[in-house]
Amino acid sequence: MDKKQTRPISPHLQVYKWGPHMAISIFHRMTGNILAVAGGILLLWWLYALANGPESFQSFKDCLAWYNIGYVILIGLSWTFFQHLFSGIRHFVLDIGAGYELTSNKSWSIIVFIAAILCTTALWAYIFYASGSVTNG
Repeated sequence: MDKKQTRPISPHLQVYKWGPHMAISIFHRMTGNILAVAGGILLLWWLYALANGPESFQSFKDCLAWYNIGYVILIGLSWTFFQHLFSGIRHFVLDIGAGYELTSNKSWSIIVFIAAILCTTALWAYIFYASGSVTNG
């Protein structure tokens, strides 16, 4: 009875070779939670500031621009939005039944990540340019 049984071992996280397709799926869940919690808190704070008049709304804007930390938070939230958006489109395509081949799945995962960065950069370049923070000359 002291003989060890050789039972099959089920796959575990250490067995898998991590790739971009696995990371992007985890990022999709993380960004969804971040958008729900942080975005919800920010939205409620914004609505509260709007409802309480111009002084309250000005203090809301001042807090967001405080030592540029607000810009970092907003840029991060916009990246999570674009990451979640493009990753959601990728998951929708996978739900249709397309893109399950390993090379195309990895390629689309990388494209999703790059597209989120490019859209975030384009959005904030437009915001800074339109607000006059960036001057020509």
